[in-house]
Amino acid sequence: MQLTDFDRYPNLVAMFLDRAAERGSRPMLVAKRDGAWGATDWTRAADQVCQLAQALRAIGLNAGDRVALVSENRPEWCIADLAIMAAGLVTVPTYTTNTERDHHHILENSGARAIIVSTAKLAQPLLAAALRAPNVEHVIGMEPLRAMQSGTLAYHTWDDLITGDAARARSAVAARVASIARDDLACLIYTSGTGGAPRGVRQHHGAILCNVAGAAHVLAEDFTWHDDVFLSFLPLSHAYEHSAGQFLPIGMGATIHYAESLEKLAANMAEVRPTVMVVVPRLFEVLRARIIKQIEKQGGIASALLQAALALAARRAAGRARLTDRLLDLALEATLRPKIRKRFGGRLKALVSGGAPLNPEVGQFFAAVGLTMLQGYGQTESGPVISVNRPRAGIRMDTVGPPLRGVEVRIADDGEILVRGELVMHGYWQAEAETARTIKDGWLHTGDIGHIDPAGRIVITDRKKDMIVNDKGDNIAPQKVEGMLTLQPEIAQAMVSGDKRPYVVGLIVPDAEWALDWARAAGESFDIAALQDLPAFRSAVRAAIDRVNADLSVIEKVRQFAFADEPFAITNEELTPSLKIRRHKIRERYGARIDALYRG
Repeated sequence: MQLTDFDRYPNLVAMFLDRAAERGSRPMLVAKRDGAWGATDWTRAADQVCQLAQALRAIGLNAGDRVALVSENRPEWCIADLAIMAAGLVTVPTYTTNTERDHHHILENSGARAIIVSTAKLAQPLLAAALRAPNVEHVIGMEPLRAMQSGTLAYHTWDDLITGDAARARSAVAARVASIARDDLACLIYTSGTGGAPRGVRQHHGAILCNVAGAAHVLAEDFTWHDDVFLSFLPLSHAYEHSAGQFLPIGMGATIHYAESLEKLAANMAEVRPTVMVVVPRLFEVLRARIIKQIEKQGGIASALLQAALALAARRAAGRARLTDRLLDLALEATLRPKIRKRFGGRLKALVSGGAPLNPEVGQFFAAVGLTMLQGYGQTESGPVISVNRPRAGIRMDTVGPPLRGVEVRIADDGEILVRGELVMHGYWQAEAETARTIKDGWLHTGDIGHIDPAGRIVITDRKKDMIVNDKGDNIAPQKVEGMLTLQPEIAQAMVSGDKRPYVVGLIVPDAEWALDWARAAGESFDIAALQDLPAFRSAVRAAIDRVNADLSVIEKVRQFAFADEPFAITNEELTPSLKIRRHKIRERYGARIDALYRG
């Protein structure tokens, strides 16, 4: 396989079928079931993709129809995704944490005619939403589902749809795939917009192929590329895992193992011994804390070696290397680092971080202990990867590296990062005005502020947009949550936070009229500051927040809150003249109070 192959493929399915022909009986998709790892080889995966594609057409789906896909990471996810595209249809991945309301919006907005779901548990909110969506006709269960009493939905089982003549199915798919172009729509990946309602990003085949080609070139520059093993655990409904954790290994002819869960990830790493992992910063923070704690327990030489490794990494980052550092490096390679690498399976070539900003201190820690970490940058609208650090260009943890091959980046007059290339989406689904605001003259306006350093690496300095990206890389629209909070009679104003954090917290301004009524009913004098110190008053506001949380997904829920000292107003510069909250002003005033919510 040559790196130039990626440029000649007309679509993602053609790339997959080509790799399947090359790899044959070698394992492609591996998952643990009943305590043992079991593999689906490339030939069998290709047969199932083609059989399912033909079955989707046989039940009446037509070219361009959308199919929602709701499942945890597993081999069937990949097979379903490829089969949908092989049928000339469009995949609509959705999160397993979505509420019924979230599912309904996506099903209705996308106009999906079919849904593929893995388990009965995940099907409950999805089917309730499907019954209210006007276009859904078919439900396909990877595992047995209990059919709901409705004449509007036709139920199908996975096993029934992946039967039939595999050779005939392959022939039919090959003929169809030949007509699918790089510009054709591959998937709609929904991401929360600043207005709150999730928007469908129109990712075409070429956008993901551009990402795969760029990432493959990065890996080929610095690493030996042969029989690689990826360990998949980020949600495949996330654009980052979808492109970098699924289609990149497919393009490389690598094996994909599916982690059992985040709790079992450490054990899975030791068993699978991956060579590449696509990760988010939160995992690094957890692993860093765990490694430090374990080494500190050992004390003595182990603790001293860790401190020496950290000091060495700090000197290198600052460009202040000593003559004796080479000897220290050799000593660390013979003692500390092999033991830590073994915890990750012992074969890791690179950990690729994306989805959220990485704290440079965390990146420096892993470099110190001998693991190669490549921080990347992107967004769903760009396939999603725009740039990534690479050893050959010199890794700087305060940058997100140079742009990928085939990607143009420039900085606008106001400092906004602009991106152009095949990776740029074709727009938002049924949102022409928002598309026009985001893509101008072919340039994607990322909403991030930054500059390009002398070595050609992108440095991000600020966020032009208000979107919260938590420490796991999930996108959360603050306006949506704030709007729901302020609909409650107890709450007049709210600002939520959670960027680079494990969960969302809120700053609350109680409604004055409601507070007055509460004080009278409780026999308390009306002093809003004094009321906020009363446990009963706080519990009443907590109850309002909990009502909102009931309609939010797991990542959106407001876990902790604090009261503001006074209402947000134009006079205290916390509201604009158009009565929008000024987040940076509020954070300046209440930053310590908000930070304290993560320590309680």
